Amino acid sequence: MEFDLEDPLVSLGEEQLFTVSELFASESDHMPSPNYLSLTHFHVFCFEAISLILQVQLSYKLDPFVAYLAINYMHRFMSSQEIPKGNPWYLRLVVVSCLSLASKMKNTTLPFLEMQKEGCNFKVQSIQKMEPLILGALKWRMRSITPFSFLRFFISLAEIEDQSLKQALKERASTIIFNAQNDIKLLEYKPSTIAATALIIASHELLPHRYCILRASIISSEYLDEETLSKCFDLMQEMIRTVAKELETERWFLRTETPGSVLERNTKRQRI
Repeated sequence: MEFDLEDPLVSLGEEQLFTVSELFASESDHMPSPNYLSLTHFHVFCFEAISLILQVQLSYKLDPFVAYLAINYMHRFMSSQEIPKGNPWYLRLVVVSCLSLASKMKNTTLPFLEMQKEGCNFKVQSIQKMEPLILGALKWRMRSITPFSFLRFFISLAEIEDQSLKQALKERASTIIFNAQNDIKLLEYKPSTIAATALIIASHELLPHRYCILRASIISSEYLDEETLSKCFDLMQEMIRTVAKELETERWFLRTETPGSVLERNTKRQRI
């Protein structure tokens, strides 16, 4: 039975006996340490690590939840460690080990041989030595509580009867959450806050005529702080605008690119 990010507290063979309050009470245990964001060198390390994880995901069509879980492990592990400087191989070893652990949780196979092409050329023994270090730093809390764990609860507060509409909100909010993993500034917010904010934004995009009602139903939750939610909302809106600009730039580039410029760009990449 593979790990379901929507039901993180349900173990193999167990019924869903946990309460919503237990989920909210435990979410902070699955976040990086509070001082993580104040250290500048962590930002550089994490940006490179996230880029490498997403590069591997795209190259080998990994389940996006595997990548999301690996990034969660990486943040939590690195927030409790001293990062050795001048050792780029260390970053890659941490990335491969986090991906390995996440793939095991999702019952998927990681293409180690193919990943060597991405510069992740490590012996199995090296990965096996790193994995226990990561597990120890995470206190063996591998069933991460993420924003996906709270979507069902917040959607239920909206009391939407149309199942297709519920699914559309969930899918759009999930896309926003996946994009949010690239923004280190959002790490300071709890998974529940990320989930609630993503749903509020999704409801504004998909149901503008019902937005105020849906937003009020989510904000009314006793587990949320409205001021914190507002700050998270502003950051996430900024992130979405940035992503939209990047996509538009990419579309413009593809429309204006000629076969000659493609050849020239590829030649420059080979020289680099």
